[in-house]
Amino acid sequence: MNDFNNRLKQVVLLLIITLLLVTTVIALRVLIPGMLGAITLYVISRSKYFQLVYSRKWRKGWTAALYILFYLVVLGIPIYLGIVLLRPKLNDFLADPERYVRMVETTLANLQQKVGRNLFSPATVNNLLEKLSALIPELVNSTTSLLINLVVMLFLLYHLLVNGSEIEKYMVRLTPLKDCNIQLLTSETKKSIKANAMGIPIISLIQGLVAAVGYYIFKVPEPFVWGVLTGICAFFPLVGTMIVWVPIVIYLYTTGESWDATALMLYSFIITGNVDYLARMTLLKKFGDVHPVVTVLGVISGLTLFGFIGLIFGPLLISYIGILVNIYLNEFSHQPDEGTELKPDSQKT
Repeated sequence: MNDFNNRLKQVVLLLIITLLLVTTVIALRVLIPGMLGAITLYVISRSKYFQLVYSRKWRKGWTAALYILFYLVVLGIPIYLGIVLLRPKLNDFLADPERYVRMVETTLANLQQKVGRNLFSPATVNNLLEKLSALIPELVNSTTSLLINLVVMLFLLYHLLVNGSEIEKYMVRLTPLKDCNIQLLTSETKKSIKANAMGIPIISLIQGLVAAVGYYIFKVPEPFVWGVLTGICAFFPLVGTMIVWVPIVIYLYTTGESWDATALMLYSFIITGNVDYLARMTLLKKFGDVHPVVTVLGVISGLTLFGFIGLIFGPLLISYIGILVNIYLNEFSHQPDEGTELKPDSQKT
């Protein structure tokens, strides 16, 4: 009877804890990208930070503050450059959105005239124009949320760094797994986060630069602005860069620049569209060998669940499915011999 009562108390307490956690997550859902971003930067920084604090005896608070300053510079430079390049165009659009709507209408009309058939119904064209007109103001309104999440991310990162060792020990205590499985889970988490947090931005930067070179060669107006947009869209899988260069090719084609349009299409399809595969085979191997299928499926699901930070945690979510299956088999299917260590895939020979 006492055993039953203890079990009942345990279940009730766990239910209360779960309810409080779910309630907290729902209340703070707007800040989830910032929280996940802090975890990402912590995983990237922890090894060097611990070395400075515990080996070189640097003070925790000052060292964490230096990391915050470093990430402010690293994140601030591309944001500032993006604002400088895109702000004039954004202001022009907000000042006279009808001019850009008419430009799109003219381009679509010229395209249909050159092709000799109606590719878009009037309803489709109107729907497209409405979406384009609403897109920019929506992006502007999301700026406030982005800045708040940036502040939250750096604030949490500071406290994660200062209290990281204690937090990690506490998380190990809470994890009801064998030591070898905790090691596997930790290893795969670090590998996936580092591969995506460092690899995806580098690949997007490379694609943006390569695209900007192509736009410059084939006389696209303001090539570096379009290169920045291509790099941003390169974060999205499968059709990322095509979101930018396909409309540009269509525009060049409808304005009579047929040779430049054809050359840019071939350049973008062959070089810009495939440079990421070359980067994955070289750069990403150094950060962590994440399968492309995991990356694509993870990015799609992560964007839906977590927003922009889902580019990093989406692939981790997909990877966890296979990891947890292996852990389940190791925990409950069979009992390995004493001293047998379950190694991550990356350590297998």
